[in-house]
Amino acid sequence: MTPERDAIAAPEPSMIDISAAKRVDSIDAPDAAAFLRDVVPRYAPVVLRGLVADWPVVAAGRRGDRALVEYLATLDSGRPVNVFSAPPEQGGRFFYADDMRGLNFGTEQVTLTRLLVALLELAGEARSPALYAGAAPAAETLVRFATDNPMPLPLPGAEPRIWIGNRSRIATHYDMSDNIACVAAGRRRFLLFPPGQVSNLHVGPLERTPAGQPVSMVDPLAPDLSRYPRFAAASEHMLVAELMPGDALYIPSLWWHHVTAGAAVNVLVNYWSRPAAAGSPLAAMVHALHTVRDLPEGERGAWRDWFDHYVFGTDRLDAAAHLPAHAQGVLGPSSPDRDRMVAAFIRNALPG
Repeated sequence: MTPERDAIAAPEPSMIDISAAKRVDSIDAPDAAAFLRDVVPRYAPVVLRGLVADWPVVAAGRRGDRALVEYLATLDSGRPVNVFSAPPEQGGRFFYADDMRGLNFGTEQVTLTRLLVALLELAGEARSPALYAGAAPAAETLVRFATDNPMPLPLPGAEPRIWIGNRSRIATHYDMSDNIACVAAGRRRFLLFPPGQVSNLHVGPLERTPAGQPVSMVDPLAPDLSRYPRFAAASEHMLVAELMPGDALYIPSLWWHHVTAGAAVNVLVNYWSRPAAAGSPLAAMVHALHTVRDLPEGERGAWRDWFDHYVFGTDRLDAAAHLPAHAQGVLGPSSPDRDRMVAAFIRNALPG
């Protein structure tokens, strides 16, 4: 474990003691072999200290905000990106509107250079709107960025995405893919919860989300336990990671994380990496909500046996071993042919 870094001040008083929470395990930047051998199989977040400390963008940020902006402006392709803006009274929290009929922030398309100049102009203001551009593909927005700032770990198919903004708080959410989040400038605090805490996080709508994946309705910095009582149990499992420029955080898929950016100009680069998949597990679950959840208890229990046998059980891969390969159909091993059979089966099963 490495010594603690400078703490990130919370945007508002917290009702939970962040300092008492368990810290995410921290290691010095691993090489490719150590990452695949020691980090990925754990299925737990790990701070990778100094993983991208040699990046030119990190060096620019260490020279100051203006040097950082000038460096990124030289790479700007001029292609507009989506920029989210929340008024000062939101305290940097990007979330639903109070009545949940919309969101508490707006969106417009601007170039990264225009966003960066705006961040410099707002840096000295005591009360300013929160601005950030999220998940902008570096290949489209910052020419040569990936070449000049290479990811040192093996992440097949993963492309860098850029997150630029001022002080902000992103609601607790998960990613479908493994994620490596690299701090290029500013500071980031991650609050993380294991996937098994889903029942204690009071998850919001599955189909209407602020920016992609479903989010927890609880503000972990000021939780309303009278409204969201099960979060008290989730907070007992919370992990904290404090990242400074050059550091990275490995977050396995489905681990929940809340993100606080703590400087006037913050730059994060992330990489989502996931083996090729035939579809969305979340979509499959939503379909199960529609077809299974409201069945009578006995019938629902019978379908639980089916799911265990074919999907979750230890023998699931051998569930069709008694059939010849040509007769296994949708039960067969993953392949393009099976993908086509599954798609046809689902199309025929859907009403209408």
